[in-house]
Amino acid sequence: MNPEIFKAYDIRGIYPDDLNEDDAWKIGHATARFLPSLVKGYERGRAEATALCVGRDMRTHSEPLAQSLIAGIRSAGVGVIDLGMIDTPQMYFAINHLGTSGGVQVTASHNPAKYNGLKISGKGAIPIGIDTGLKEIKHLATALLHTKGNPTGALEHRELWAEYQKHVLQFLQPNLRKKKVAIDASNGMAGAAVPRLFGDLPVGIVPINFEHTGQFKHDPDPLKEKNLAQVRAAVKKDNCDFGVCFDGDADRMILVDEHGATISCDLLTALLVPYFLERKPKSAIVYDLRSSRVVMEEIIKGGGTPRRERVGHSFMKKAMRDTHAIFGGELSGHYYYEQNFYADSALFTLVHTLNVLDAGGKPLSELIHPLRRYAGSGEINFKVDDKEGKMEELARRYSEGQVDYLDGVTVGFKEWWFNCRPSNTEPLLRLNVEARTPELLKEKLAELEQMLGKAAQ
Repeated sequence: MNPEIFKAYDIRGIYPDDLNEDDAWKIGHATARFLPSLVKGYERGRAEATALCVGRDMRTHSEPLAQSLIAGIRSAGVGVIDLGMIDTPQMYFAINHLGTSGGVQVTASHNPAKYNGLKISGKGAIPIGIDTGLKEIKHLATALLHTKGNPTGALEHRELWAEYQKHVLQFLQPNLRKKKVAIDASNGMAGAAVPRLFGDLPVGIVPINFEHTGQFKHDPDPLKEKNLAQVRAAVKKDNCDFGVCFDGDADRMILVDEHGATISCDLLTALLVPYFLERKPKSAIVYDLRSSRVVMEEIIKGGGTPRRERVGHSFMKKAMRDTHAIFGGELSGHYYYEQNFYADSALFTLVHTLNVLDAGGKPLSELIHPLRRYAGSGEINFKVDDKEGKMEELARRYSEGQVDYLDGVTVGFKEWWFNCRPSNTEPLLRLNVEARTPELLKEKLAELEQMLGKAAQ
């Protein structure tokens, strides 16, 4: 087993070179030995309390990997509830709905077709990352010398689409005025979820890349602008109210407005802030520290409590739980909801966007326009060998600003700010800069680039 497949938040690698059926069996066995140990006070007589959910995405190698994973789990004497082919947010729902010890989703999310992976969650759909159990699972899995064992754990097949639909659509406003939405499923799991969940609603869907062929018309990564070309074209051609591009496992999404203009994730977070604070006044709202200042401003304006958090879904979900926040948004396209077990769901985000657009009575571009009050650089990568040394140099150079080290180094001034944080896996520093005007942004970017060098391609 290649130990490099164990990442900060999940397991990921090229199939079958890095991740194959034997690896899946070992990881399943290790996960089953580890996860139930986290659950205290099992309810007697409830098999679900000591079982694990297993789901998979639409990749051609996801099914054989899932079957090996299931065999590995059962060989440790732990039961499995096989949910079949589902989106990742449905896994989070299933763990909570069924009350299991956790679950594993076979998916490589936004990676190209040759990749696959495993996302492991504990009880309550709490993420299992390198600091919360994945290190221990890695140790157990890599120590196994064979993939033999009797599958003594029970196996049950369940389909939860009806219950899942009820969960997602409970928040859709009644009497929704008809909307037309272009949806690019990126040949991923949104192609299965959207028709099942939204098919009977007053939402005219222009479907793009809903078919599952094992290949992607474009990489299932909506953060890359080139991957939005099809949804942009469809919005304009079919006069849609807006467009959505999902990633491969449907836990992330990017919006484009009725003109095809991209709406950055922090601006969508800011747009949704007053909507959620009306429902739970004075609540905390969590956002990642790369987000525009407009997010914090909208939270304060609405009477909420801003909670700025470091990048990564495990940190965001912990902050949501710690503060009982009603909502959270991350620049990567993950949106988190108290009413979704503090987990992320792109399908929830689609529901709430439809509600906001319906209540606003204006085109999406007009609702977003007042929030476009700063100039942002987006995330820029720089190849730097001594990452810590360079961040210390930045902190010294801009020491007159407000400096903090929540994630990398952040420096704030009245008219501009930046965050520079290290990659977990590469010799890269990731820079985000925001300024009051495009001119000031250009000036400050030039300053920072003198220190960081040429941007990596």
